[in-house]
Amino acid sequence: MQRDALFDELRRVEYDVVEAERHLAEEEALLIVLRENNEDTSRACAALGSMREAQQVRQAERHRLLALLQP
Repeated sequence: MQRDALFDELRRVEYDVVEAERHLAEEEALLIVLRENNEDTSRACAALGSMREAQQVRQAERHRLLALLQP
């Protein structure tokens, strides 16, 4: 893969990582509200777990791209 294409892909992945972090923070805040209201959190916890796994995949891709760009 050409260097410019790697940088383009890295920019896209970085954007996705940042957006996912923002979304994770929002979902974690909602989970806190559910807990404070003594509501069932099982579905929210499961969804949050899936979101965290997807974020780990994005972060691994970011690290892979960074490694490819090392001189």
